[in-house]
Amino acid sequence: MIDLEQAKLEGFPVYYDVLHCKPSDPSPVSCSPISLSGFLDISFIISGAGVHKILGQTIPCKKGDVFIIPSNTPRGSFYADDNEEMTVRRITLDSKDLFSGDISTHGYSRYCFGVFHDNAIISYARLNGQTFLEVELLYDKIVSELTERKGEWCEAVRAYVSLLLITLGRYVSDTIQNIADIDQSDWRVVSPTIGIIMERFGDCGLTLEEIADTICVSQSHLSRVFRRLTGNTFSQYLRDVRLNHACELLKETSLTVEEIVERCGLRDVPSFYQSFHNHTGMTPNKYRTDNNKNNYINKKEKKIMVILSEISENLQKGKAKIVKELVQQAIDEGSDPEQILNEGLLAGMSVIGEKFKNNEVYVPEVLVAARAMNMGAQILKPHLAANGVQATGKVCIGTVQGDLHDIGKNLVKMMMEGKGLEIVDLGTDVAPETFVQTAIEQNCQIICCSALLTTTMGVMGDVVKAAEAAGIRDKVKIMVGGAPVNEAFCKQIGADCYTVDAASAADAAAEFCKA
Repeated sequence: MIDLEQAKLEGFPVYYDVLHCKPSDPSPVSCSPISLSGFLDISFIISGAGVHKILGQTIPCKKGDVFIIPSNTPRGSFYADDNEEMTVRRITLDSKDLFSGDISTHGYSRYCFGVFHDNAIISYARLNGQTFLEVELLYDKIVSELTERKGEWCEAVRAYVSLLLITLGRYVSDTIQNIADIDQSDWRVVSPTIGIIMERFGDCGLTLEEIADTICVSQSHLSRVFRRLTGNTFSQYLRDVRLNHACELLKETSLTVEEIVERCGLRDVPSFYQSFHNHTGMTPNKYRTDNNKNNYINKKEKKIMVILSEISENLQKGKAKIVKELVQQAIDEGSDPEQILNEGLLAGMSVIGEKFKNNEVYVPEVLVAARAMNMGAQILKPHLAANGVQATGKVCIGTVQGDLHDIGKNLVKMMMEGKGLEIVDLGTDVAPETFVQTAIEQNCQIICCSALLTTTMGVMGDVVKAAEAAGIRDKVKIMVGGAPVNEAFCKQIGADCYTVDAASAADAAAEFCKA
């Protein structure tokens, strides 16, 4: 089920999920109900065939079909064909939170970039070939940003969703505008009726006759049109709205059953128990007990995810004090120390590494981010040790003998720590034998040598020879770097790896340690 509240709690009103409809399923996979607050559902069928029930009608659908359904439109379900599975990728968004002005307001021509042409109730596009790949790529981009949450991911999601709507709007303009062939005058009767129901469902005296008088149509006409477009009678629809709201109150509040009955406009407690059991398959008390357990777990998980995201974002900004506080908060909330390390600290440092590699940030930004990571790591280390969590690899690093420069070496060290590697820093002016002896004693998988001077870069060849003489050359990787060093020199001396920058060195080291 779509959980927009989770999306909002995590900081962004866009949610993605996948529906897998199988012929053997005893019942279809249902779409979540849409309220009146500007939600939009974009369902993209990527494989298989079946039908989609919308507004009381059954619409055939297959791979390449896209359904764009605005708020307040009663929807049914996707059913797979008898002999074929169907997979639907679905994005649900709150247009009022995502956009502003006419683009966010249903009923305006520019609503969601004009994807609903000529005031169509539902938009539909049939894609094939290149257009299918184009839309699928946009879905992939949105999912990637929602999942990885790299720098400025919120803006990236907003941009990709906008591009998706604009793209679909172009294809909609050349296809059927209203797949359900619904009379616009009928919809103008049903739409305000649903609006009144959603606003006044708590009024136990609400009747079809009263609504018909309000919108100036006959009761018989409203009843007939409402059933045709929604697939339910007025009384069935109103009852389901009331019972759905009762479910929410049972999950989210401590109201008594009597108070819930009154708030939801239901007749009395005995009939509520019977209707609720028919609606959910359980009593109100059991429903509340089961959901309170799940809500506690889910809310705790959501809160931890938000904290981890904040750790990553603040680390990227170099806010060391805030990172330190957030790491402690995550520990206090019961988060797994390894999860804090991987999804908070290392995730943030990984973003910085990529940006540094792409010249989007520079050495000062890397230094302050590394400082923030180290302060968070200091809080985390005792907990990691207690849990037996080990580094993904071990590296000894130093500037070679005769060279006292350490800025590049320190930068590589920070980047490697950002990849979860344990670093033994030998400092500057390090003799070949010291590199090798340390690798043996500390059981390092990598020796990393740095040099800034052309007069000292030859010492790197001596490190390779010392490793060979000690009999560990086949057990350890030797990495070299620095201003005068290049790939040709690396091969000449028999080293294993040269990289052009610190971020690339960290990536290479991480890969070596995985092998």
